[in-house]
This record gives sequence, C-alpha cells and structure tokens, in this order.
Amino acid sequence: MKHSKLHHMEKKIIQPDNRLTLKRLITSWRFAGRQIVFTNGCFDILHAGHIDLLARAADLGDALVVGLNTDESVRKIKGKHRPLNDQNARAKMLAALSFVNAVVLFEEETPENIIRTIVPDILVKGQDYQPDEIAGVKTVRANKGQVITIPLLEGFSTTSIINKIKKVSDDEQLS
Repeated sequence: MKHSKLHHMEKKIIQPDNRLTLKRLITSWRFAGRQIVFTNGCFDILHAGHIDLLARAADLGDALVVGLNTDESVRKIKGKHRPLNDQNARAKMLAALSFVNAVVLFEEETPENIIRTIVPDILVKGQDYQPDEIAGVKTVRANKGQVITIPLLEGFSTTSIINKIKKVSDDEQLS
C-alpha cells in the first residue's frame, strides 16, 4: 500500500517526549554515512528568509534536522502574544519542505539538549548570531563538527511581517 504525502510529512515530526525515535533516526543516518546538519528556530510565520536559510543549510550535508521551539518555549522567548501559529501548524509547514528530513520539537529556550543527542556534523544559524553565541557550539566543536553562519535574506523577518499587518490594520481602522 502506498503511503500518502501527508503521512510521509507527519512521520518527519518528532515530539519532545519521543527522543528514542530521534536517536534511532540519527543512528540509521550515521550508519548510512550521511552528514547531519542541524538548525533551529521558532518559524512562527514561515517566509522567504526562512526558506532561504533552510535550503542553504540542507545543501551543506545529507540530512537536515530542524529544531522547533514548542509554543511554551516561543512564549518565553518572544512574549505572551506569540506564537501566532501553534507548534503543530509550524511543524507541518517545516516538514512539508522536501529538503527537511526531520523536525524535532523542544520545550527548552535553546536546543542544547537536542544538539547533545544528535551531535550534528554541521550546526547552522543565521549571521545575526556570532558563532560562539550559538547553542550547542561546544558540543559540535568537541566532536570535530563545524559551526556555520549563513547570511540572512534582506527584508524578511517575522517581526517585520507582524508590524506590517498591524500597520495595515491600523490604517484600515482610520479610513
């Protein structure tokens, strides 16, 4: 029986309480000689800047794992009005990308524990971070991995999109 695209997509999503699945997946990729790339974020409103960063990260190795902050984790970082999209919607959007091999939700403010579990060959963040500020940098470097920052696509951020929506909404109320 052929599995649906939706089933395939949902299989890529690993919940915070399912680290055993993550460990098995990583072990199978390592056995196959795949180079594992890891990045993370909130990905509240998926936009072209996110897609650009994720595609560039995927190009660096054979398997891209995306750490995704849970709703509670996003609230701790971004405030009580975020996220706009819940963790299940955000996870599905990321898992729908063909170059994303796994989406791992985490409840902490940083993905430090996931990075210790995965020990990726390459750890990626946007250039708005200094390499030494990136969660997991010590783990990756101690295991001879690389930490790479990627230039951000100009003009794209979730905050700027939210502010644009607010401005349109305010302008319409004034009309």
